[in-house]
Amino acid sequence: MSGDFPKNAEEARLDRDATREELTETLEALGQKLDVKSRVKDGVDEKLDQATAKVADVTNEPTAVKFRQGADVVRSNPVPIFAGVLGLVILIRLILRRRNDS
Repeated sequence: MSGDFPKNAEEARLDRDATREELTETLEALGQKLDVKSRVKDGVDEKLDQATAKVADVTNEPTAVKFRQGADVVRSNPVPIFAGVLGLVILIRLILRRRNDS
């Protein structure tokens, strides 16, 4: 694209097609940057792979496989884990409050 006005219909078509291709590439790049959910998932997968490798280094391979399976279960259904952690936090807070009142 030279920036000049096309001289004939063929140049106009080529210019249009080049502009469309550039716009398509730009929109795809923006879409990837704005796809936060996918980027976070990729980051979590990478960290999980690193953690699994560390578990395998410290323990044995079957333990690392179980660790990965457990992490995948938590990722597929985090609500029960979240509810359990929330309940534990509430229980600890109640215990600490009773200790402070005594």
